[in-house]
Amino acid sequence: MALTVFSVSKAQVVINELDSDTPSTNDKQFIELKSTSANFSLNGYVLVFFNGTGSLATKSYYVVDLDGLTTDVNGIVVLGNQLVSPVPNRLLTDSTFQNGPDGVAIYSGNATDFPNSTPATTTNLISALVYDTSDADATALMTALGITSQIDENANGAQTTQSIQRKNDGTYETKATTPGANNDGSGFGFNGITISTTTAVAGQVTEGGSINITFTTQTPITAPLNFTFSINTGTINNADYTGSTSVSMAIGASSFTATIDLVDDILDEGDETIVIKFGTLPTGYNRINDLIEIRVIDNDFVVSAWGTPLNPTYGIVTPTTPAGYYSSLEGKSGAVLKQAIQDIIANPSVVHAHNYGDVETILKKSDQNPLNSNQVWLMYAEQPRSKLDIQETGINTGKWNREHIYPQSRGGYSNGTASIPDGINVWLPTDANDIMAGHADAHHIRAEDGPENSIRGNRDYGEYVGPAGTQGSWRGDVARSVFYMACRYNGLSVVSGNPANTTVGQLGELALLLQWNQTDPRDDFEMNRNNYIYTWQVNRNPFIDYPTLADYVFGANVGQAWFTPLSTNDLDATKVVLYPNPTKGNITIFGIASDAKIEMFSTLGQKVFEQNFNGETTLHIDLTSGIYLAKIKVDSKVVTKKLIIE
Repeated sequence: MALTVFSVSKAQVVINELDSDTPSTNDKQFIELKSTSANFSLNGYVLVFFNGTGSLATKSYYVVDLDGLTTDVNGIVVLGNQLVSPVPNRLLTDSTFQNGPDGVAIYSGNATDFPNSTPATTTNLISALVYDTSDADATALMTALGITSQIDENANGAQTTQSIQRKNDGTYETKATTPGANNDGSGFGFNGITISTTTAVAGQVTEGGSINITFTTQTPITAPLNFTFSINTGTINNADYTGSTSVSMAIGASSFTATIDLVDDILDEGDETIVIKFGTLPTGYNRINDLIEIRVIDNDFVVSAWGTPLNPTYGIVTPTTPAGYYSSLEGKSGAVLKQAIQDIIANPSVVHAHNYGDVETILKKSDQNPLNSNQVWLMYAEQPRSKLDIQETGINTGKWNREHIYPQSRGGYSNGTASIPDGINVWLPTDANDIMAGHADAHHIRAEDGPENSIRGNRDYGEYVGPAGTQGSWRGDVARSVFYMACRYNGLSVVSGNPANTTVGQLGELALLLQWNQTDPRDDFEMNRNNYIYTWQVNRNPFIDYPTLADYVFGANVGQAWFTPLSTNDLDATKVVLYPNPTKGNITIFGIASDAKIEMFSTLGQKVFEQNFNGETTLHIDLTSGIYLAKIKVDSKVVTKKLIIE
């Protein structure tokens, strides 16, 4: 049914079309305005979006100043997402518009007149629309805007493919979208131009490669067509490529191809993005698409000496623990031991608290893929991803973001710190009661695939066991991060079972995490991460430095005195530890500081394994399940330990 909408008499500009609900991620939303005369300046006008329901009903939630915009020959101007075609005159971020019941209005004024939560009013109102997608009427908003009817974008049961469009008589209807054109099909018809690209690998090019950029018109041109395009971005400049960025098409042509050659330098600048952007087009043409991105792969990346979590190495990265850092733990047990750990890692005179924006900076280094310095390693997904693909909008597919191992809602620190990075030299003091610091504590935040982060949500471990086909290379890492959080912050704990996912201050499942701590031993990737975070936060994760510590704080050795396996040239049997024990094959030997040898014997006395090593070392012992005796020799001294292989 066509319904009327309030607008000021003789309004110069009206809301002509609105598409608030588009398929999937709402990345094709737009709003179209129309003036009564062509080429009309919108200086002095402002577009305001209002909530229709809830505690903020009738209050504004988004505003766009229209200064600088001018309607076209048909009196039309479009504001919307980048994927709208033809491309809007002004781009808005994805998922800008709420689906309703909500409202949008044009006012005479400026954006500063409408800070967030400004009440809707008819003062200086030019045109307004209250809309929905099969929702109840937002009566309070309608009253505030002087509107008697609300328009349903889902009137035909096709809310994601149809839009609300104004008819010539001032009423509205819903039908297939017509952005950038008169709703009745009349008026001047533009010749649209499309950008397409060809590269050796779709969507990307390696330094030294070429990009063919083709510009195609919808219909052959009837007069010479000349314009320019750009590919320069914040990191791509004229020194990075050769080739002309001018387009010249003769009468009768409908396409033109430019070739851009990328310079292969010797600098590791990281992967970069070329953005192909139209320059100013002549009158009569419009952009069917624009801002086409091509990934430039830097072939000068750095490979680290250590392995990824899927192919771990051990003993290459040494801890940067200061001398005496853990000395206060000696001989302590139970609650006293746990408090002593907290006194170190939450020391208000030492530890630095950074913000959530800084965590992105930290992760690009701490979670760097050892095989390619231009990528981060995604923890649950067990794969690399370009550092460039950090999630910056509501769309997370193909992106990585920051995963809180101890979820924000479970920790009680949701959005607890600022999102704008301010660097390593700007920090706040913190202590064990500073729960908001947990929002940006890098010891429990990892780079992760966006959709997988959403799948994990705020579930306990055990309830969440990773994506299908996971090899579990992350499980020990999350266990040691949870143990850290349960010691670092008062009010956080790790508990048995799976408490409700709405529970604040508790996370499970303790028994499983203790098991994961053993079956997925600390590797070089994790130690390097611990070292780097220490340079920012000036605290370490003790459970990475000494994984056995978890058993004394949370597991089978609770109540027993802890003695740090300090490095010493004297062989002290009490400080030589094989961990985990039982093991599935990987063991770390603690408490050795010099050249040594390990020999493994079966219960029948047969030597089945022998290897020399130096200092703290992780070994892979490929033996069948059973009980073995491990003899560790340093010069003439010998320590014998029982080892169980599962």
